[in-house]
Amino acid sequence: MNINQLIEKLELLPHPEGGYYKETYRSVETCLDRTRNVSTSIYFLLTSDNVSHFHRIKSDEIWYFHAGSPLVVHTLTNIGHTKHLVGNDILAGQTPQLLVPKNTIFGSSVLEENSYSLVSCSVAPGFDFADFELFSKEELMKTYGEFEEIITALT
Repeated sequence: MNINQLIEKLELLPHPEGGYYKETYRSVETCLDRTRNVSTSIYFLLTSDNVSHFHRIKSDEIWYFHAGSPLVVHTLTNIGHTKHLVGNDILAGQTPQLLVPKNTIFGSSVLEENSYSLVSCSVAPGFDFADFELFSKEELMKTYGEFEEIITALT
C-alpha cells in the first residue's frame, strides 16, 4: 500500500503540525471539570518529505507504532534534546510505544528516506486544539539555542 492509498483508506486529513491524521476515538466520559473528554485517539501518518513541527500540548500523549519506517520523536526539555525511536526493532533501541509527558515540546521525523511512519496517538485528558501550541524557530532558539540544527529542521 502506498502513502496515497493509506491517506484515502484511513480518511486522513492534513494536520496543522505536519503529516496527516484522523480522530478515531473521543471518550463520552469527561473529566471532573466536565470541559474535557477523558481520552482521545488518532491515526497519524508522517512521510519522509515532511515533519511534525515542534509543538506542545497540555496532556500526556502516548504514541503507538503500526507500519512503515521508524519514527524519531524529538523532545526539548530542561535536560536538552532527546531522540526517541518509535518502531518495532526493539534490539536496535526502538520502542513500539512512547509516552510524551504533558507540556513537553516535541516534534517528529521519519527515520528512513522515501518512506512513511504510521502511528496512533492517544491523549489523556483528551486532545483539544485550544491546548495546542506550535513554536517558531525564534521562540525555541531563546531557550534551546545549542540545538539550532534540529530546531531549524522541525520549525
